[in-house]
Formats: sequence, structure tokens, C-alpha cells
Amino acid sequence: MSGRPGKTPGPLRYAGDPETRGGFRGYLIEFIDWMGAMHYSVHTVKNRRIELGYFIDWCEERSITRPDEVTRALLERYRQHVFHYRRKDNGTPLSFQTQHKRLISVRMFFKWLTRHYHLLFNPASELELPRTEQRLPRHVLNVAEVGQVINAIDIDEPTGLGIRDRAMLEALYSTGMRRGELVQLRIDDVDLREGTVFIRLGKGKKDRVVPIGERACAWIEKYLYTIRPNYLGGEDHGALFLAKHGGPMDGKQLSGIVKKTIERAALDRFQDTHPNAACHLFRHACATHMLENGADIRYIQALLGHADHSTTEVY
Repeated sequence: MSGRPGKTPGPLRYAGDPETRGGFRGYLIEFIDWMGAMHYSVHTVKNRRIELGYFIDWCEERSITRPDEVTRALLERYRQHVFHYRRKDNGTPLSFQTQHKRLISVRMFFKWLTRHYHLLFNPASELELPRTEQRLPRHVLNVAEVGQVINAIDIDEPTGLGIRDRAMLEALYSTGMRRGELVQLRIDDVDLREGTVFIRLGKGKKDRVVPIGERACAWIEKYLYTIRPNYLGGEDHGALFLAKHGGPMDGKQLSGIVKKTIERAALDRFQDTHPNAACHLFRHACATHMLENGADIRYIQALLGHADHSTTEVY
């Protein structure tokens, strides 16, 4: 297996040789189980496994098959490897954010190994991490462009899904919620009369209640009572936004819908937007337009669910 940082990882069973006593594989499985027991999010657990898979593959290509064979010098070599790596498709380096994630996972893994007495000392205790960048959004939708994108949705198409899509985009812009937060919404999370949305276990496992505007509520109500019943495939489990097959909408599907809508709106400076960033355009727009209209940054911080005000200041 290749240990290059940019590859797609295989299943967990390939992250280390299962025949190696004291090898990476068994410890990695224990570590992932521990993260689950400590209530880390599914997303975080998945990313830690992927990032450690890169490291373990790299070690095994150098005949390092067990954590107790890893030295501080070896970890420094890996840090240099991650820094100098160039993607095969376009020759670009990994971003500093990506490098940071690769290395923080390794450092966390060895900290866990030491604290659980699998190692006598932690070779990663002084592993230096690259400083991450506070990047400003390259483009922010202005008010007119938000309207142009939302109005690009065909609400008259025969399946009725255009009304669902309109409701989702209105909700994204009105609340500034994240993609994953929107697809996890349940019917009883939205109080259309009071104009509030209860966001369960947002980033950092924190609940919050945010306001939602009248226009967004009107579109959600229209979708909820005229379109959603047509897509129930059986028992109603309460998810607010359903995919066309009747199950809950997922983040990837939502990103695809928003990306296609942006393309239909023919906004040239947003045509190269990656699907995974499409929903975030509405989050950035919500925060930026609120700030431009005099909202206190602490209010915006609470709305977006940011733990640190410095994250909100990027807007």
C-alpha cells in the first residue's frame, strides 16, 4: 500500500498487519473504540482513522510495524514527508490545515498509547505542528447574488423537489447553520410560529437555538405540508428534509443541490466552487450581511455556534 497523504484510505483492516504482535492495527482499533466511548463525533473519529492510516502505511513502507519502534527522529521525518508531499494530479502541496490534521492525529494517537501504558514514553510529545492559517473567504455572496441563486431554483418543476430545495437554501441563509446541522434537522426542531430552530449537537457536541426568518419559515411550511408527504417511503422517522428516495437528506446530496443551483445562477466568480464548500457560501453570507447591518459580533458568534470569537472575526 502507498503511504502518500493524498490517497483514499482503505478499510480499517488494512491499517497495519494483523499478524504483527503489538502492531499498529490492534492499537488503532482500540484507539478508535476509545474515541467512540469518549463521545467524539463520528466525523472526527472517521478523520482520525484516515489520517492515522496514512501514517501507518508510511511507517510500514519503511519496515516500521509497531508503535514501540517509532522514534522522535522518525516522526520528524514524517513531518518533513507531509510538508514536501505534492499531489499527483496537480503538483500542489498539502495545505497547512491538512498538514496540521495529519500530524495532530499522530500526536493524539501516541499520547493515548502512553496514557494507557502501551508505551513507556511518548515519542510525539514534542512533535511540532505547522501553524494553521486564518483564511478569509475568497468570495462572499452579496445580497443580490444570494437572491439570484435562490431564484434560480425551479419551484414549478413537477416533482415538487424545487420547493424542498428552496426551503433548504432559505434556511441556510436565514440561520447560518452548517450543512450537517441542516440535514440533521427533525420536524419538531423547527418552531414555525415562534421562528426558531433547535440545532442538536452542533460542532463541539453543543445544542443551540437560533432564530429563523419569516420567509424561510413560509417555504419550510409549504414544503412540509405539500411536498414532504409525497416522499415518505413508509414509517416517518421525523427527518425534516427528505431525499427523493424518501430517506433523510445527507450532506453530500445537499452540497450537490446547492452547487448545481449556483451553476444555474450563472455567477461567474462562483463557478469553480467545490461542492463541499457550496453550503458554506450561505453561512458566510449570513454572517457577513448581519455584520454589515450592525449586528454585534458576539451575537453572530452565538448564532454560528463558534466556540472562539476569533473564528467569527474571520467574517
